[in-house]
Amino acid sequence: MARAKVARKSTAIDMTAMCDVAFLLLTFFILSAKPKVQEPVNAVVPSSTGFEVIPETDFAIITIGENKAFLTIEGDDLRRATIKAMGDTYGVKFTPADIQAFAHMESFGLPLAQTPQLLQMTPAQLATFKQPGMPVDTNKENDLANWVYYARKAAAGLHGVELRLAIRADAQEDYPVVDKVIKSLQKQHLDKFSLITSAKNAPKIK
Repeated sequence: MARAKVARKSTAIDMTAMCDVAFLLLTFFILSAKPKVQEPVNAVVPSSTGFEVIPETDFAIITIGENKAFLTIEGDDLRRATIKAMGDTYGVKFTPADIQAFAHMESFGLPLAQTPQLLQMTPAQLATFKQPGMPVDTNKENDLANWVYYARKAAAGLHGVELRLAIRADAQEDYPVVDKVIKSLQKQHLDKFSLITSAKNAPKIK
């Protein structure tokens, strides 16, 4: 008895749904990605085996390098509240445009009186401007301590949390500068803070 032959048919797969999903994922990653911010100073941090993810809000980083100190405040609303408090307390006038520009500025380091001029610079001017660093003299002018104090108040007032702090210091940095920064924090009874390091493999236990 002859076997019945099944006619061969070409198969076609509709890829429309898969393309839609791929473009949706691509759009999500583009919109949610955080661009890398150019650091004001190149700090080569020491390495360690510890690992902890840096939060994106209610967090501040003090960068130390080339005998200078810079501050990064995470969170647009925290930056707005902090600069408003600094201006009101120390009589430095910031326009609404200045406050909005500061909300998008992550790392900065210069005397408070020079901050309005920095905020009025164009992106091209900012790219070439070398910030002098933030005053950290514990006996005289200490803008760093003031910024940290009002950033802490902003975090407590806006989000009801304690601002977390971290120090990111160059491995070759002179100790006196790091010591001034730590003493500035200790004067506010801040004895607990993180140290930012680069990751390295943990030694194997034999």
